[in-house]
Amino acid sequence: MASDEKKMVSSSKPALPPSSDETGNVLSMIYRFFKKVSVVGAVYLVGYMQWSVAWLIGPVILSVLRDQWRKENEYRRNLAKAAASSSEKDVVLAKLDDLPAWVFFPDVERAEWLNRILLQVWPNVNSYARNLLKESIEPAVAESLANYKLTGFKFERMILGTIAPRVGGVKVYDKNLSRDEIIMDVDLFYAGDCDISFVLQRIRGGIKDLQIHGMVRIVMKPLITKIPLVGGLQIFFLNNPSIDFNLVGAADILDMPGFSDILRRCIVEQVAKMMVLPNKLPIKLSDEIPTVDLRMPEPEGVLRIHLVQAQNLMKKDVSMIGKGKSDPYAIITVGAQQWKTKHIDNNVNPRWDFWCESVLRTSATILVIRLFDWDRTGRDEKLGRCSLDISQVVRFGRLDTWQTLQQAKHGKVELRLSWHRLTSDVSELSRALTETLLIKTGELSSAVLSVYIDSCKKLPNARTQSRPDPYLTLTVGKKTETSAVQMRTDDPVYEIGYSFLVQNPECDNLEIKVLDSKTGGQLGQLTYSISTLLKEKDLSMITQPLMLQRSGPESKIIMSLQLKILKEAIKEEDYEEEPPAPAVVETPKEPSPPAPAAPPSPPSPAVSDEPGPLTDPVTVLPEPLVRNVEDALLDSSSQKSVPLEHIEKEVDTPQEYQPPKSPEREPPSKLVHRISSLTTSAGEAGLGRILLSLRYSMQNQTLFVVVHKIMHIPLKDPTNVPDPYVKLYLLPGRSKDSKRKTVVSDNQK
Repeated sequence: MASDEKKMVSSSKPALPPSSDETGNVLSMIYRFFKKVSVVGAVYLVGYMQWSVAWLIGPVILSVLRDQWRKENEYRRNLAKAAASSSEKDVVLAKLDDLPAWVFFPDVERAEWLNRILLQVWPNVNSYARNLLKESIEPAVAESLANYKLTGFKFERMILGTIAPRVGGVKVYDKNLSRDEIIMDVDLFYAGDCDISFVLQRIRGGIKDLQIHGMVRIVMKPLITKIPLVGGLQIFFLNNPSIDFNLVGAADILDMPGFSDILRRCIVEQVAKMMVLPNKLPIKLSDEIPTVDLRMPEPEGVLRIHLVQAQNLMKKDVSMIGKGKSDPYAIITVGAQQWKTKHIDNNVNPRWDFWCESVLRTSATILVIRLFDWDRTGRDEKLGRCSLDISQVVRFGRLDTWQTLQQAKHGKVELRLSWHRLTSDVSELSRALTETLLIKTGELSSAVLSVYIDSCKKLPNARTQSRPDPYLTLTVGKKTETSAVQMRTDDPVYEIGYSFLVQNPECDNLEIKVLDSKTGGQLGQLTYSISTLLKEKDLSMITQPLMLQRSGPESKIIMSLQLKILKEAIKEEDYEEEPPAPAVVETPKEPSPPAPAAPPSPPSPAVSDEPGPLTDPVTVLPEPLVRNVEDALLDSSSQKSVPLEHIEKEVDTPQEYQPPKSPEREPPSKLVHRISSLTTSAGEAGLGRILLSLRYSMQNQTLFVVVHKIMHIPLKDPTNVPDPYVKLYLLPGRSKDSKRKTVVSDNQK
């Protein structure tokens, strides 16, 4: 009876419409049908037209490679996304080779409290980010893509999702600071569930799985006595952040290494122009602080780079008789600044003698050298790269070194670097000009000009009964900077700052043009002689209105100027007495009779087809410290082993210039952390001893290892002295990419 009642009830119910699952199954079946028909039709068309089989195999190979490339990228993005959405404990347990910064460095602190705050305010940040993308990023990316003949770029939907950025660690500096500033570094990582759609050449696409990772520096200055106690913020990336994303929608067919690399490059360029050194994102917090104090550039110094040559590069070209040579060129990167050398045909030992200069607002940045093999088709191949902490150059004043190339089987480059601090002493100008004349390149500078443009007043109309859309161009020498466009106003407010290298302040000029973006017409101009600042107090002019030429009768531009003279951070005679650390550190053989040990002379770097030794100058001890290590290893007067002292771990702190001391008078406080002494034994296992120096660069994500010496290798045959060398691998992978090999040391134990 009960079953009959159930049947009656069920039969009395009205017929339900097809469920969404059934509809989805029907659509899926139709999609599979047409997909198979298209595949069969393509095969039939190839046979009917009697085309070559390459027309069939070529697209299949490209499709397989594309799918594999996308799977690898998707795996990497999903892994990062899971790490961003999970707790930090799960990240540590799940992926031990990508630990947060606070695990490695005791001065980097966890910031879980900050992550909770970011999660709470993230919905409000979404609104600000949408305005930023629409007003700043969109026109800049569209202009950059136009250089690649890709037009019509426009954002349609911008949703950053619910996953907030994570802070891997925070480091607050407490030394070498002025009293009115707070400086901290934030390891920022974003891997969210954003949904961004755009239009490019009438193709609709989207960006998902956006990931950004970089080291952000936040400078809080000046400190004031009223709430909020901080006058403003300066936010910027120390180096170009790592940016990755996935293209979806109709643009998915363009998600190939070529197009996606172009789009990624354009986005990175625009981010660099906004907030990668030397560019900053200033935020004013108090009306008591003049805007010029936040936005006026404050360079710390100038890094002069001389890329001399390279040796033993890889051979990438293919000739009729086998492997040919390469056509190498180099790209030098410091923050957002980049330079490119000319390429040299058929040469694996090229000599460029390329000079360039970088204005730096902090020395906590990385110098990166990337080498490529030039190809007429535009498919340039990588020959390796190297990097160097600029703080090393700041400490010594000068650094002449050979850099072993990474991500290459062999090869190295010669660099000569010098650090120039800035001064307002006019008497230093003649010395700076003389130095540039001695180098004879004709393009080096003797001063730095900082320019702050506040606003323009009462500009003329570019069109009848229509206000202009003005923007500025500022030119000093060969460098030109362009401001953003201010729409529909004759009193535009810019509040922007720039820094220019000046070859000769006595004859160079600052040229400013005010242009209309719609008509391209000129609204006014100003030519300012930089020599005028040489007569001003502190070589500066603060917030002065200047009349524009070829403009309206009352048209003015309000700006501030400051001139600084370059002064080398080390004296020439000091540098000649004590040259910087050599690229290869070799310790002398242990003397048989007790005798006073003489300082070892640095050998010249050897050229070999084998992978070069670990001779990165960041890891090489300065010469006086090498002497201390050698003296610690062996006291020549007593032939007794003494405790070895290690160098204090270096951290990238913002430092004000300190007068350099002679390397021979290096204070003993640089040597700390005593460890057990090196005895004359062969160790517990009887296999000998090895002396290493290890250092990890957080910003560069690189482990530097220096092999100083090996001692007391057991000999099976005392009459047969070996020719030892050292191989190093990174565990647990033990991959070929991590393999490093030193040079062979003949007949030593």
